[in-house]
Amino acid sequence: MNPILPGAAVSAAKLGTHPCFNQEARHTNARIHLPVAPRCNMQCNYCNRKYSCVNESRPGVTCAILTPKQSVEYLRKYTEKLANLSVVGIAGPGDPFACADETLETLRLVKAEFPDLLLCVASNGLNLPPYIEDLAAIGLSHITVTVNAVDPAIGAKFYDWMSVDGKSYKGIEAAELLWERQKQSIKALAEKGVIVKINTIYTPGINDEHIEQVAQTVASLGATILNIMPLLPTANTPFANVIEPEKQVMKQVRTMASSYLPQMSHCSRCRADAVGLIGQENTQKNVELLQISARPIEVSSAATPATALNADNGLPMTLSPELRLIPTEERPYIAVASRDGLFVNQHLGAAEQVRVYQPAARRSKLVDIRNVSSEAGGAARWLSMIDKMKDCCGILVSGAGPTPRKIFAHSGITVAIVDGLIDEALVATAAGDDLSSMVKPNFTCGSSCSKEADGCA
Repeated sequence: MNPILPGAAVSAAKLGTHPCFNQEARHTNARIHLPVAPRCNMQCNYCNRKYSCVNESRPGVTCAILTPKQSVEYLRKYTEKLANLSVVGIAGPGDPFACADETLETLRLVKAEFPDLLLCVASNGLNLPPYIEDLAAIGLSHITVTVNAVDPAIGAKFYDWMSVDGKSYKGIEAAELLWERQKQSIKALAEKGVIVKINTIYTPGINDEHIEQVAQTVASLGATILNIMPLLPTANTPFANVIEPEKQVMKQVRTMASSYLPQMSHCSRCRADAVGLIGQENTQKNVELLQISARPIEVSSAATPATALNADNGLPMTLSPELRLIPTEERPYIAVASRDGLFVNQHLGAAEQVRVYQPAARRSKLVDIRNVSSEAGGAARWLSMIDKMKDCCGILVSGAGPTPRKIFAHSGITVAIVDGLIDEALVATAAGDDLSSMVKPNFTCGSSCSKEADGCA
């Protein structure tokens, strides 16, 4: 063991009662993940995030998305149920710092009401540097950063794309940017006393000969513990056909890496809504409690029993709202308002063009890019847009007022205000799945509109 490497000398006592960081605590201390971060800023070649999936136990999946306030209500229920709860974590289902506002608000609310609980987040590190001071001020105690490579030539093989400040990156350029930000974050957080765990996905044929360099490098930056995880081949991903490493191989590679950092060998690849002891599967009661917590708040007797009120825009919605876009023979396509072709990130009122897709089970086909700008105002403006989307059953947008939504709906086009990847929404549509987990939380029309969006309310 190299005594100059700071992470290697950290004691189990310093790792505390966090069951991921301290193997002794895994049998006694529970953790809860609050799924408040649905968006992600990169596409990893081993990741297929699938919302509303009860039966899969792997990172990136959850049965519901909570707002920060809902998450604290949800946590209150578990502080009563779990006397051994010691850690509150945010691990997606996207990346916490692709959803920084939601993440930071949740952490602040939790710290204010439950100051004795440890706070933990898990991130890819791409958008972590701007929030290091905030995390230290809030009192974050533990963080996990996924580092699959410290050589960009190897790192480039793990990622399809990355998005930073509205700009997309690919290949070596993307991997260089990622590692630079990960390196900066690990060092800065360690210097502030945050306990840093590194997750590394051991992937045969990609980084299997690179693990020692990863271990040595992150240890020198101040990481505390290393979790080398065997690749979990996941359907509909580029790494779907890579063979999962055998247990004996993982034992050998962890033994080698232990020369640089203590090893975590009890990881169970937790879901974004995991609760309880590590290794415990979510029960149906867990799922129901999460889904109930994610529902809108019921209104007074002035409303019908089956409805609730969205406090932000006053629009009635069912207690279990479902959102499905159903292509037909006459309307086989979905329009999308997007600035970059990756995310649904443009307001209906600001869209001068829309991308038109044919949904498919794996990768949807872009069939057209249409100019929908109009000199007209009011209803005439929306009717002009509708005229150019007669073959579309719906349009995905990041925002829209109630008036255009009604006009579009009357013309047979559903306006879906969602948040996340275009391809995720289209794949879900092709499968007939409910898109409600992608609905943009707490959307208030007019809160972030540009002048181009005037008149859309």
